[in-house]
Amino acid sequence: MRSRIWRGPLVGAGVTLVGMTVALGLGGTASSSVAPAGDTIVRVEGDAANGFSIFHYDGTALYPPTDSEAAAECSEYDTMKQRVRCRTEVRTWYRDLADLQQALAWAHEPAA
Repeated sequence: MRSRIWRGPLVGAGVTLVGMTVALGLGGTASSSVAPAGDTIVRVEGDAANGFSIFHYDGTALYPPTDSEAAAECSEYDTMKQRVRCRTEVRTWYRDLADLQQALAWAHEPAA
């Protein structure tokens, strides 16, 4: 069975997104006196077909595989059930990355 190398960082991205949503949603704006955690996602570029780039506050970046690369990885699983599960997870992750990209763009827009 193959391991999914990109799952961990993306799950962390979801946790960071939830934290940012709570901080921004409840307080209006995040406090500028406290620096965010280094792994806080500050920018997402790209798309599933051409690949995403995920940038963090501490300057690090992640580059998950494109959807075609991920699909090729999924096809290497032994059983149909494993392949279907992998493809479903990949579609969900890329949908969530696109949603995160949209949310970050919205959060960075100047207030009206």
